[in-house]
Amino acid sequence: MEENVVLCGANSYEQKYYLNPDFENLPDRVKDELKIMCVLFTEDIGGIITLQYTKEGQLEFKVICDEYDVFFDEIGCGLKIKQLQTEKRELLEALEMFYKVFVLGIQEEEGAV
Repeated sequence: MEENVVLCGANSYEQKYYLNPDFENLPDRVKDELKIMCVLFTEDIGGIITLQYTKEGQLEFKVICDEYDVFFDEIGCGLKIKQLQTEKRELLEALEMFYKVFVLGIQEEEGAV
């Protein structure tokens, strides 16, 4: 497994949302929360956002925009990601744990933080 695995993403240019079919078994509440989070991000900031798992199982936000997109809010992008990382910390940590245990097969040690 060399490349990052995309969990989900939203595209403001095509007004589309994507959820990787490999994660269809996530609870509907989690899928809904991911969709809302990504779509609202692109509505506020613009561009394309994806949530991707690294090969170690860390969940990362990746944002790109068209080179000539004058509406993309570069400063707001960083601030919005920090806000999401704070407000959605429990969800993001649970998604990382899910991926590490069920996809990568990593067992967490008891008492580990």
